[in-house]
Amino acid sequence: EQLSQIPTRYQKATTTEARVSAEAIAQAPVVRAIDLLIKQAVRDRTSDIHIEPQEDRLRVRYRIDGILHEIMSLPLSIHPPLLSRVKIMAGLNIAERRRPQDGQITFDMGDREVDIRVATTNTVYGEMAVLRILDKSFTLVPLAEIGFRPDALERYLRMVKVPFGMILISGPTGSGKTTTQYATVNQLDSVGRNILTIEDPVEYRFNNINQMQVNPSAGLTFATGLRACMRLDPNVILVGEIRDTETAQIGIQASLTGHLVLSSVHANDTASVIFRMVDLGVEPFLLASALIGITAQRMVRRVCPYCSRPTPVSPDEQMAYEQELNEKQSEFLVGAGCNFCANTGYLGRTGIFEVMVMSESIRRLILSGASLDDVRTQARKEGTVSLWRDGMLKVKDGITTPSEVIRNVFTIG
Repeated sequence: EQLSQIPTRYQKATTTEARVSAEAIAQAPVVRAIDLLIKQAVRDRTSDIHIEPQEDRLRVRYRIDGILHEIMSLPLSIHPPLLSRVKIMAGLNIAERRRPQDGQITFDMGDREVDIRVATTNTVYGEMAVLRILDKSFTLVPLAEIGFRPDALERYLRMVKVPFGMILISGPTGSGKTTTQYATVNQLDSVGRNILTIEDPVEYRFNNINQMQVNPSAGLTFATGLRACMRLDPNVILVGEIRDTETAQIGIQASLTGHLVLSSVHANDTASVIFRMVDLGVEPFLLASALIGITAQRMVRRVCPYCSRPTPVSPDEQMAYEQELNEKQSEFLVGAGCNFCANTGYLGRTGIFEVMVMSESIRRLILSGASLDDVRTQARKEGTVSLWRDGMLKVKDGITTPSEVIRNVFTIG
C-alpha cells in the first residue's frame, strides 16, 4: 500500500546498484571521472553536484531531496584537471580562475539528455564548482501528483480556469515553484490558446508553448520580455519570477487587460504575497482587481516506503503535531534507512501547499489597508489551510515526518 503512494519515477530506486567509489574516480582519466560523477548523480536524483576544494582534500557533495550529502573525498591533485574538464564541457575560460563564471552542459545519459548549469568561483582553497542538474524527466509532473490535497487541488484548479487575472506562487528557492508553474501550463489548452513564457532558465521545452529565456546581456529581462509578450497576442503569460517594480506593474496591467498571468514571488505565505507586491510599488486597488488567487508552497521529503515503520518521535515533534491537529499520536511512520533510500529514511519529495482564493472580503481588506494578520484570519475563515497544517495532515497520512514539516515551514500565524 505504501509503495502505491509514491510517484512511479521514485519507485525504481537505484541505490542498490554498484556505486562509484572515490578510488575509481581518482584513478580514472579525467574525462571518464566527470562522466562517472554526473551519471551517478543523475541516478541518485541529485539536483546539484558540489565540487569543493578543502585544505587537504577535494570534497564532492550531492544535494538529494534538498539535503547535501558528502559522497566522496578525493586527493587535491585531481582538483585542477577535474575543474578544467568541467570548464571545457561548459564552454568556460579555463585560464580564468579569479572571477566567477557561468556555463551550460548538455549531457548524454544514453537514454536521454540532461541539461546542467555550471557555476564556478574562487575560494580560499581554490576554485569550486556547482553543477545544477535539470533532468527533464523529473520536471513535468501532473498537478494531481505534486502534493495538493484534494480540497486544495480543487481550489487551485478553480483559479486556473478563470480566463484572465493574476495567479501568484510563493516560496523560497528550491520549493518547487517551477514544477507547479509547468504543471499548471501543461494543464491548460495550448492548442486553442497562445501561451507564452519568460523563464530563467527554460528547464523544460513544451511542444505547443512559446518559451523565451531571460538574457540580460542581450537586453531580455523579465520586464522587457513581458512587454514583448503583450504585443504577441497572448492568452496566457508565464513569468518565471517577479523581482522588481517594473515587472510587477507590467504583470498587473497584463492581467487587467484580458490575459491570464502566472508568476512567482518570494514571500513566506499567501497573505505575505499581497504585502510584497505592495512593497514592489503595485497600487492596492490594482492588486485587488487583478489577483485571482495565491499559492504558497514548500517541499518536504517523503518517508521511504521500503523501510518505514511506526516509530516514536521527540516530545517537541509530537507536541507540534498534537497542538495543530488536536489529536494524540505516540508513533509516526519514519524510515529506518535502507539501500533504496541510501539510509536516509526518505525517498523523493512532495509539496505542501496553502491555497488562497481571492474573495470580495479579502479584496476589501486589501483596499482598506488591513494588517497581515487580518488578511490571514479572513483567509482561514474562508477555508485556506495553512502550510503548517497541510504539512501536519501529510504527517497524519504517513507521507512525511514532523521533523520535515518543522524544518521546512515557518510557523506563521
